[in-house]
Amino acid sequence: MLRPPFFAPLAAGLLSLACAQAFAASSPYSTLVVFGDSLADAGQFPDGSNGATLRFTNRTGPTFQGDYGLVSSTLLGSKLGVAPNDLNASTSPVRAAQGLPDGNNWAVGGYRTDNILDSITSVSDAAIPPGNPGGGTVLRSRQGYLAANGGRADPNALYFLSGGGNDFLQGRVLSPGQAVAAGGRLADSAQVLQQAGARYIMVWMLPDLGLTPAINGTPLQASSSALSTVFNQSLVQRLSQIDAQIIPLNIPLLLKETFADPARFGLATGQNLTGTCFSGNSCTANPTYGIGGTNPDPTKLIYNDSVHPTIAGQRLIADYAYSLLAAPWELTLLPEMAQGTLRAHQDELRNQWQTDNGKWQAVGQWRAIVAGGGQHLDFDDQRSSASGDGSGYNLNIGGSYRLDENWRVGVAAGLYRQTLEAGASDSDYRLNSYMGSAFAQYQQNHWWADAALTGGKLDFDSLKRKFALGVSEGSEKGDTDGWLWALSGRVGYDIAGAGSDWHLSPFISADYARVEVNGYSEKDNRSTALTFDDQQRDSKRLGAGLQGSYRVTPQTQVFGEVAHEHEFENDTQKVKMSLNSVPGIDFKLDGYTPRSNSDRLSVGVGHTLTQELTLRAAYNLRKDDSLTQQGVSVGVSLDF
Repeated sequence: MLRPPFFAPLAAGLLSLACAQAFAASSPYSTLVVFGDSLADAGQFPDGSNGATLRFTNRTGPTFQGDYGLVSSTLLGSKLGVAPNDLNASTSPVRAAQGLPDGNNWAVGGYRTDNILDSITSVSDAAIPPGNPGGGTVLRSRQGYLAANGGRADPNALYFLSGGGNDFLQGRVLSPGQAVAAGGRLADSAQVLQQAGARYIMVWMLPDLGLTPAINGTPLQASSSALSTVFNQSLVQRLSQIDAQIIPLNIPLLLKETFADPARFGLATGQNLTGTCFSGNSCTANPTYGIGGTNPDPTKLIYNDSVHPTIAGQRLIADYAYSLLAAPWELTLLPEMAQGTLRAHQDELRNQWQTDNGKWQAVGQWRAIVAGGGQHLDFDDQRSSASGDGSGYNLNIGGSYRLDENWRVGVAAGLYRQTLEAGASDSDYRLNSYMGSAFAQYQQNHWWADAALTGGKLDFDSLKRKFALGVSEGSEKGDTDGWLWALSGRVGYDIAGAGSDWHLSPFISADYARVEVNGYSEKDNRSTALTFDDQQRDSKRLGAGLQGSYRVTPQTQVFGEVAHEHEFENDTQKVKMSLNSVPGIDFKLDGYTPRSNSDRLSVGVGHTLTQELTLRAAYNLRKDDSLTQQGVSVGVSLDF
């Protein structure tokens, strides 16, 4: 958006440059491409004659006479790791005059929804808006985004779209029908991008113009608020019909939440945040925190002028947008938590089997086992997933029964508690798992084999997603459940004789596992609250390894195992989600990517206290390019 009085002091510099010209992203997205108005403009216009560019927010520096702060689109791109040049303006006469390359930000101060569509499909003009000195003067013109790119949109880019305010401020929206048409035109921009190949499109909902200093407290406030709502209803209805991953930003709700609790966001309390501004341009400067006030500080106010946010507001919006994009990077780690619990349970079974190698109980006897331990998970960040650090503990009980000389069967049950801190703000996710396994073992001469069938109940009893919101921290809570089942098997050959103190067995293994995490809604209707769909994570692995043991004394043996496994289910995990406050629009975004290859190591020691009683301790390690899982356990077995 752009108000004429704010633009007027710049007109002379703009026209001067126009005359001179006449004569003279690690990110899951390849780049960020921005379309819109002054709310997202990265610097299309000159800032007077000093070679800098104008952005529609407050100036920085101790006297607030320096460069302008960054707008939300640039801040978001920086958080996503987008290449810095891509975040620059697309049609800046200043950059062209300096021989600098154009960027991917096509937003231009003063653009209406029809201008935004033109900047995508036909021509992008950096033109002085109507109603200002020199209004209509084109300072630079170039082909629009699709026209300049052969009609194709980069399918791996994130598209950022804002607009609609200037339709109101330039007198184009005076009735509900006109508001519906304007909302539809902004949706047209999203649709032509989708038709050209765009997959990920983030769209602002129009802020409530009745809560801006330009209109707040005037006779137009009620009608402006009502028409803003009509605009958004039209926009959302149209967006819901577009076959792309449309990510809506509920900016009007975010700002209402901010005005209702300004202290939470580091803003001034006891001040009129909707009727005053920082700069005093076309609005009343705040007497305390405005530029001429007793304690000038734009970070205490939402508005820099009559309609544009301060850097505090810009940062708040950028953080909000980032929180939606980052949510699936964390939530797709929930199935991986369950996979980690399953692997810890399977490791416990294998450790017990290795301890018993060569000394099963007598035929017709039971052997009871009790074991406890802890595990640690460490996820490295990826293009589309967050880093995470998890820990937990477990208790397993079970027993085996020897059928004959060659066969033994058994059951085991485990209780696991796992916590995970993930993401930049250390979101807190907690999982209780209840595991049960039935297994069978075979041994004859040098050959041996084992197989296990495992089922489990998952209880995610506390899911607390945390994220930055300006100087504050936001959080949303939920809980859900799920289940898993798995089948694993190994076949090996012991190259040592039956009575040897040492054993060495090459083996091959096969594993299948399925984890289901049920969808859930975070427990609020705030602008940041989300609903997540069901998630399913399958794992299919083949492996080869070497297992060995050595009897140090008649009562004590050490054992170990190394293996390499290949994962066949290695597609990037996705999760479908939606804003609780914007029904009708859901979007599916990328998350964690399982690695194709991993290595596994276990070492341990077993000590026989009596003929019936054995103690055991073990350490397990699993490692791939993005995951490290470690575990320790101690256990006891008793024959009866």
